[in-house]
Order: sequence, then structure tokens, then C-alpha cells
Amino acid sequence: MISPSLIWITVALFAVLGGGIALAAARENSGTALDYYLGGRHIGGVVAGLSYAATTYSAFMLVVLTGLTYRGGIGALGFELIYFSGLVLLVIFGPRFWLAAKRWGFITPAEMLGARYGSRHIARLSAVISLVFLMPYCTTQMAGIGLLLSGVTGGEITLPMAIATGAALAIFWTLVAGLRSVAWTDAVQAAVMLVSALLAVGFVVSFIGGWAEFGAQIMERNAAWLDVPGPGLWSLPTFVALALPWFFFPLSNPQVSQRLFVTRDLAAMRRMIFWVLGFGLIFTLIAVIWGFAALIIAPDLESPAGATPALLGSGAVPLVVSLLLIIGILSAAISTLDSIALTLGSMVARDLMNHREGSDARQILIGRIVVIIVVLFAAWFALQNAPIVEQLAALSAAGLIVTVPAMIGAFFWRGGTAAGVLASLTGGAVTAIYMAMIKGISVFDPTLAAAVIAVSVLLFIGVSLVTKPEPDALDFKTDLRDELNRHGVW
Repeated sequence: MISPSLIWITVALFAVLGGGIALAAARENSGTALDYYLGGRHIGGVVAGLSYAATTYSAFMLVVLTGLTYRGGIGALGFELIYFSGLVLLVIFGPRFWLAAKRWGFITPAEMLGARYGSRHIARLSAVISLVFLMPYCTTQMAGIGLLLSGVTGGEITLPMAIATGAALAIFWTLVAGLRSVAWTDAVQAAVMLVSALLAVGFVVSFIGGWAEFGAQIMERNAAWLDVPGPGLWSLPTFVALALPWFFFPLSNPQVSQRLFVTRDLAAMRRMIFWVLGFGLIFTLIAVIWGFAALIIAPDLESPAGATPALLGSGAVPLVVSLLLIIGILSAAISTLDSIALTLGSMVARDLMNHREGSDARQILIGRIVVIIVVLFAAWFALQNAPIVEQLAALSAAGLIVTVPAMIGAFFWRGGTAAGVLASLTGGAVTAIYMAMIKGISVFDPTLAAAVIAVSVLLFIGVSLVTKPEPDALDFKTDLRDELNRHGVW
């Protein structure tokens, strides 16, 4: 176990560094809503890529994915590679999102959908759906912070203390300078997370006896973990249930799709995608290797979520590297919280409360209030040890997919109508809530995600075929054709 005093000193130094970066970012802000929520669309490719990576590859990787590897073996790699393959959606939709946002001044994905189909009701409904289904995802980030800090100190840092620390940092960085603050701190945090994780894996494998010995021990002790379904977790239904929602993550989660609005130009977006793909592939391999290493060094854990704390407290990793990795995981969780809270704040201000034409100061104020509420809600729920938390996790995993048919149709199907989108969003959301909250269907059951997708797609297509587009609906496919051709986007 690691001394709590060392953890607190490291967190304090981390907070000072992050605070300095946030304050420096604040000096660059011009005070507009565009600047607060999107960094004025002037974020460079490297910073945008590292920020996207820190937001996406959150505490999930070294807490949940490592735990899934510990529990079920190599199937975890296949599951994460399905998500990784879904990043190809960035190549297809990234330039289109950026061009549309630049031309019509969109700040939120919900705003873009509403304008495309000519209905502000769509923007409002999309914002409500994001609020409902992203809150549980925030809760898992808070829980990850608590499990990490309490786990590596043997409970001496309590769950409430750890969660309160994460909440305070998340609120401060987001309130200070918005997206620019989040992006700048994200870039530093992503670099720390990647470097410390690489060092930690190297030390753990060396502690075991090198790569040859590492492989030999896995083959000898846990050969079943190298097969699918392995010890039983990765059955085909479970694999489909987890992989299906995650493939569409770049489109379904507004906190990441909104990042497609922020780069200064399409060249910067290409660099962003390159950095996201490189970071994602390396960190996926790290998380899976880390889980196998935990099987060797700490084979009898009661909970797979304890794999990372067990490795960090085993003595296999030097103290300095352990502290760096703890900060990396902590910062990744905070990054995801920041991004979600900021995106929800922009949606409430611009889509729910319809302050697009109002003063920038009012939009920013509303966003800041929402940030505080979202983070405090996530902190409170993370402290609740109740069955409803698992049901909410299932709800979050499947619920956000309801926006995907409308997103795809916005750019590739002129026949989509506002009525079709409203029916799709409503029907899909009701299906997700009914199946997860009332029927209690698990996130590991493919019925949940499959039913939500089927209902959303069928309603979008079916209702659109029998209704007419709104008179003021935009036609992205036609209106953006010349710009897409000019930039070589297929």
C-alpha cells in the first residue's frame, strides 16, 4: 500500500500544476460563448488529439478494461478493438461536423441536429437525452476516482475524501476557462498518463521476469484466459452487448462529437485523429497487459476493479512511477467529467433554455451552473451503494445510441424528417429506460442495445418515409458538397 500522505502531496502538486495551466488558459479567453465552449475553434491538432484521447480513454481503461481482462481474459482486447475500429467514424464524420459547425455557427451537436431537420424540438430533446444518459457515465468516473485512491491506500483515503477531491478539481478547471482550460490540462494529463503507464508496464513485466516469463506464467496458470470465451465472461452475447454501443461512441456521445467542432482547420483535425488513433492503440495494449500482469501478481482478488490498486501496491512498480500513474488515471477521470459537464452546460444554455441569441455572459453563466450541478450529482451518486447504480450504467451504455440514426441521416439521407427524428429519439429513449430500469436488463445482455438500435432505426426511417421535411430544414449533403469536394472529403 502507498502512504496517504504521499498521495495527498502528489495530488496537491498536480492540482497546483493544473491550476496554473487553467489560469494561463483563462487569459486567452475572449469572454464569448464560442470561446468558452469551443476554445474559439482555434485548438491545434496535437492538443485536440490528446484532449480527445484523455476524454475518451478515461479511468475506464486501467480500472474497468483491466478488470475485464483480469476477470475474462483476452476477450477484453477484442472488445476494446471494436471500439478502436469505431474511430474510423472520425474520418468519415469529423470533416463534415467541422464544416457544418463552421458554416452555420453550431456549438453543440444537438443544435446541429435541430438545424439540419428544421426543428428546435429536436435540439431540446437531444439535450434532455444527453442529460439523462450521460449522468450515469459521470458517476462511473467519480467511482473510478474513489476506488483508485482508496484502493492504493488500503482505505486510509476514504471513498468520500477521494470523490470530493476529484469533484473539486473538475469544477475548478472547467469554471476557470471552459474548453480551452480543459483541453490544455487534458493534453498534459494524457502525456503523463501514457508515459507513466508505459513505465509501469515495463517495471511490472521486469518484476515478473521479462516478457518470456510473463508469457510462460500466463500459459501455465491462466491458459483459459487466452481463449474466448475463456473463463466464461466473453460469451458471444456478452461481447456483442458491450461492443455494439461502444462502436458508435464517437457519434453517440456528445462530449466527444463536440470536439469535432474545435480544431482551427481540417489539417488540425487530421492531426487530431492521428494522435487519437495512436494513443488509443497503445493504451489499449497497456490496459490488457496490465490486467494479465495482475492475474500473475495478485491472482485472488475479490473484485476485478482492485487489479490496478493491487499492482500499484505490490512493490513491482517504483513509488515515483506509481504516483505518476495514479495522477494519470485520476486526471483521465477528471478530464471526462470536465468534458461531459461542459458539453451539458452548453446544451442547457443553447438548446434547452434557447439562449443562442442571448448574451454570451448569460450562456457562460448557465453553463457554469450546470457544470457544478452535474459534478455534484455524479459525486453524490458515486457514494450510493445501491442496485440502481448498475441499472443506470446499463441505461447509459445503450441510451445514447438513439441519436446515431439521426446523425448518420443528417449527412447521408436527404429523406430524413423532423418527425422521424423526434419519433426515433423518443421511442429509442423510452425503450432504453423501460428495458434497463423497469425490466432490469443487464448491460451484459445484447437484447438491450439491439432493441434500442432497432427501435431507433425503424422509427427514423418509417416515420420519415410518411412525413415531409420542415420548410427551414438544412440539406447538409447538398449545401456542403462543394466544400467537401474542395477539401477532398469523400
